[in-house]
Amino acid sequence: MSRKTDAVLKQLREWGLSHFPGAHLKSPWPGHKDLAVNDKTFAYLSIEGEPFGISAKLPTSSHMALMLPFCTPTPYGLGKSGWVSASCDDANLPPVEMFQQWIEESYRAQAPKKLLKQLTEGKTPPAVTKAKPATKATKATKKPAAKKNAAKSNKR
Repeated sequence: MSRKTDAVLKQLREWGLSHFPGAHLKSPWPGHKDLAVNDKTFAYLSIEGEPFGISAKLPTSSHMALMLPFCTPTPYGLGKSGWVSASCDDANLPPVEMFQQWIEESYRAQAPKKLLKQLTEGKTPPAVTKAKPATKATKATKKPAAKKNAAKSNKR
């Protein structure tokens, strides 16, 4: 008998693997097929046939997720770092899009900057890309000021 939660787990795994650079499966212990990047888990997922469970690092939205009746802070001290766990069955399964948002937020919290850049390439607004050169220009303007001060002390 096929369960709705089994189909959702499969969908979430496939979505995570296909949408995030460097994403791969990791099975640190029986009963899990987790999503990881650089061997760092970003979504703990139960396996088909087991009760539905997902845990994700939600540094921005954990406070909202924890208001849901099927969510708790992730055990083993992970909840202190913003990890949230959800358990539900076919009768109370929320929309898959909510879990996809969790997986994306968690990926962004766990992935290295190099892979995040690949994820956002072409989507970055021009104002954000201009901010980096401005920072370098600020540093460059500080160096001549230091040279001027050194020149003044040599004249004395």
